[in-house]
Amino acid sequence: MAAKTRSISRAIAAVCAGAACVAALAGCGTSTAGNVTLEFFQYKVEAVSQFKKLVKGFEAEHPNITIDIINTADAATDLRTRFVKNKVPDVLTVDGGRYFGEFAASGIFQDFTDDEILDNINPQMVKLLKDLAKLYDTSADRAYGIPFAGNANGYVVNVDLWRQAGLDPDNLPETWSEFIAAMKQIQQAGITPIEGSLAEPWTTQAPFASLAGTLVPISEYSKLSGGTATFADLWGPVAEKEVEFYQYTQDNPGVTYQQATQDFANGKAAILPLGTYVVPQVRMVNPDINVKFAQLPATDDPDEQVLTAGDDTVLTISATTKHPKESRMFVEFLMDEDRLKEYAESQFCFTPFKDTYAGDEALQNILHFYKEGRIADFADHYIPSSMTMAGSLQSLLTTGNVEAFTNSMQTQWDQIQARTVQ
Repeated sequence: MAAKTRSISRAIAAVCAGAACVAALAGCGTSTAGNVTLEFFQYKVEAVSQFKKLVKGFEAEHPNITIDIINTADAATDLRTRFVKNKVPDVLTVDGGRYFGEFAASGIFQDFTDDEILDNINPQMVKLLKDLAKLYDTSADRAYGIPFAGNANGYVVNVDLWRQAGLDPDNLPETWSEFIAAMKQIQQAGITPIEGSLAEPWTTQAPFASLAGTLVPISEYSKLSGGTATFADLWGPVAEKEVEFYQYTQDNPGVTYQQATQDFANGKAAILPLGTYVVPQVRMVNPDINVKFAQLPATDDPDEQVLTAGDDTVLTISATTKHPKESRMFVEFLMDEDRLKEYAESQFCFTPFKDTYAGDEALQNILHFYKEGRIADFADHYIPSSMTMAGSLQSLLTTGNVEAFTNSMQTQWDQIQARTVQ
């Protein structure tokens, strides 16, 4: 792992060099007098209007500070370009995925580990950020950002169809056996249990990640690098359940995400296995649909179940900003509890506090997982993005061949390790 980390560090040396150059120019982050303009890098396309509203409110309270919003649809690429050009934005929102860990470990972002701003934040959400950075710097246990909003994987329930099948939507399955029994009962009632969307391979990662969250502790992924575990060990049991799960889809699951969303919204299946982000899309098609969001259980012990969730949005500050005082003021404004609740309602997500708030009634069923700290990151965050996980899963669900799937993942992993370990 150490050799891997050195190789990755060399690969992002340009980014680090860029940060160092900016640091030299920043004069240790001294604020200029008078009016100040902050660059605010904002990656969530669907949240543009909400952040514009927040910025307008901040500027009204601080007339000497102007916020220049940079909205982007390809955050990872745009940020890499900016870092190399020494144009690090003052304040940033970043997706809490693998590339956040890469950037964080390079020293681009401010270190909030011992900052009081994290005192009221859900510890597990903070840990997710630390774990991502440790992928690239195994010696670090640092929080280079602040959780701003959370999301989750699982499945959307059509409440009316569950009742029609004789099931109680107020008592959803808590174990794998209960879930499979429910799918069979729905099927026997003449209703399609699961709406699949295999035409877009990425959708297959949602139920896989949901199952892996419980079945594969994050600590196990370090064993891949150490050579003490294989993908067959970690993902074999997950793949077997994924194959069984997809036995209950419609006759032709090879439809697009958009078509699957429309079909589910129009009552053609009892559940839609995706993330919390899909519920607003369903409601756009059918505003009157009665839905709940549920955790997908993976074992037969209710106490073992973990919600696969993540830091949907991470808020951070450039380590080399010329305006640290004003950047901090803006961040504290954004982290206000009432503003975050409003954001959670507009974006259908969770607030990051210890007393987590769900932004929609449909999310109440999984809220206790956040409050109890029973959340785990997405499986794909712990493998290189160059690995074709989605395509391999699509093949798995077409053939049912678990061994071929794990062999494919292992081969790709080994090839990447051979290129990075010197």
